[in-house]
Amino acid sequence: MAAIDLNGPIGFTPDTLAQEAMAMQAKLRAGLDTLARVDDVDYGATEKEEVWRDGKVALYRFRGDTLPGGHAPTAKVPLLIAYALVNRPYMVDLQSDKSIVRGLLERGEDVYVLDWGYPDRSDRYLELEDYIQRFLGGAVDHLRRSHRMDAVNLLGICQGGAFSLCYAALNPGKVRNLITMVTPVDFHTEDNMLSNWTRGLDVDLFVDTLGNVPADLMNMCYLTLKPWRLFVQKYVGLVDILDDKGAVEDFLRMEKWIFDSPDQAGEAFRQFIKQFYQGNGFVQGGIDIGGRPVDLAHVGMPVLNIFALQDHLVPPASSQALGGLVGSDDYSELSFRGGHIGIYVSGRAQREVPQAIHDWLAKRAS
Repeated sequence: MAAIDLNGPIGFTPDTLAQEAMAMQAKLRAGLDTLARVDDVDYGATEKEEVWRDGKVALYRFRGDTLPGGHAPTAKVPLLIAYALVNRPYMVDLQSDKSIVRGLLERGEDVYVLDWGYPDRSDRYLELEDYIQRFLGGAVDHLRRSHRMDAVNLLGICQGGAFSLCYAALNPGKVRNLITMVTPVDFHTEDNMLSNWTRGLDVDLFVDTLGNVPADLMNMCYLTLKPWRLFVQKYVGLVDILDDKGAVEDFLRMEKWIFDSPDQAGEAFRQFIKQFYQGNGFVQGGIDIGGRPVDLAHVGMPVLNIFALQDHLVPPASSQALGGLVGSDDYSELSFRGGHIGIYVSGRAQREVPQAIHDWLAKRAS
């Protein structure tokens, strides 16, 4: 009888299978010890202080002078970060070695972040005008007063970038330089799976039934965009790091951030889905904020548009559409390898993104 070759195209033998099983057992045994030693994890590594508040929405200033070596701001114009509503804003300051904020502070930028808070039933009828003109605009006006200047620098991320574009178009004199990062602009590109899902949504029935949109429901939608990667692969991969306390804590910190998501205020959600995802308002027109139309041709200040080449939530083509819509004569694009989250936390991002932002701002400081 001919011998059976188990070392075929998939490349394993009984010996290699046994070795894999033994290695996994060793990892699991080590994991029992590692998990017993894991510390509580949290995100937000850099000291900050609250400087302004409107209800649940707060503006924080990061304290660069508390970092090792001390980094008092040398930039004359403050930089305000506006994140998306669907997650907490501290992905930009996840931990000490994964912090875009720290990179900016170390280069002398004066960095602020807007925290949208956790909407509850009392916020059910907040509209996009509240988020863009009242909250974002209120933070901008506070910085203009406290720094005694007409305009500030604005960095909008993801949905916060869309809000920042609206704000800059409606209030161009208050934004000196605008940076958008992984920001959707053309919501109808063919590779935008999230947009394809939402275009057929009966958003009126959805919001009228639920009121505020639960965070758990939003998280489930995002996870199902990559079900194998986000439901299976990353947890199988956890076994490989169970003997590394630091790596396990990094994993848990990211998981905590992912699932610590606010609910979405119902009316604002309804307006955003209709005007942006369904109406593609930046491209087609039709975005109305408090009775005022948004036209990106009114965005005349310098614009830096940063996008991630492997972004499955905001495909590059969606972001790159901005160049053909803004009225600025000073428009730049920067692409980085990585995904929607990797652009903040990868080693390459730590080296390149803060430096790129700082250099771009420095050239326009005068």
